[in-house]
Amino acid sequence: MRKPIPLRSQHLRLAALYAVLSSLSFAVMGACVKWSAPQVGANMTVFLRCVFGLLFLWPFLRKALRSQGWSSLATQDPLGHFWRVLFGLSAMYCFFYALGHLPLAEAMLLNYTTPIFIPFFAWLWLGEKPPWMIWPAVLIGLVGVALIVKPSAALLTVNMASAVGLLSGILASLAMTSIRKITAHEPSRRVVFWFSVNSVVVSTITILFDWQTPPWSVVAVMVLGGLAATLGQLSLTKAYSLASAAHIGAMTYVVVVFGALIGWAIWHEALDRWTLLGGLCVVITAVMAGSARRKAQ
Repeated sequence: MRKPIPLRSQHLRLAALYAVLSSLSFAVMGACVKWSAPQVGANMTVFLRCVFGLLFLWPFLRKALRSQGWSSLATQDPLGHFWRVLFGLSAMYCFFYALGHLPLAEAMLLNYTTPIFIPFFAWLWLGEKPPWMIWPAVLIGLVGVALIVKPSAALLTVNMASAVGLLSGILASLAMTSIRKITAHEPSRRVVFWFSVNSVVVSTITILFDWQTPPWSVVAVMVLGGLAATLGQLSLTKAYSLASAAHIGAMTYVVVVFGALIGWAIWHEALDRWTLLGGLCVVITAVMAGSARRKAQ
């Protein structure tokens, strides 16, 4: 008779499935943005992403409101939410710009460099001194970034998109650090609500100065992008509820594989060997960082 799978193993397997689903969803979202951004610009693409993302997220937020009321959304930390919106939305603008100018997988790799920078920001901002094992991982990650970006004297002109893509990873690291700080005393649904609403408000203001009426084809594609982004967020949240960040973090890099496959299938993109090697270094960094966190716990 086959022995039952231990509950912990079941949770890890289910968490892995949710992590892979979230990666596929985010890759689809990235492809939608990559297709739309060259036609209407990054500002309009961010606006459509934020609007449709909020619309698809609203049923889940309304369910929570029915049980706990609007008072559950009252925040005690408006400054914390300000930093979350500032860093998170800025990262989105940079990421969407990179998606419009780089191969899909390469833009995603640069956006997923967060394990390299989070230890620095968590140390400086939250006072969380990282274990010494993190630093070799960070060094490997920095080597990987150099291989992906391919720095040269002409970096700021020829390779501006790579620089902006890397900036999206740095800003995303700051956003994640701010989330860690806020969620110490604010429930996650409140953080999601205020980020979603304020992102729509800010992106609406920006498009007033750069309005481009989107064709219906772009609107339709970004509806799919908003749906994919919402599914990705919910799946990733579920994955983190079943297993620790140390177990889930490295799994999310499957998004690069999905991105490479979609980029090859639609745009016939192929990554060069240096980008592949750099991506491997970034993934190794994520694995080593996760291992260091598990040992520290």
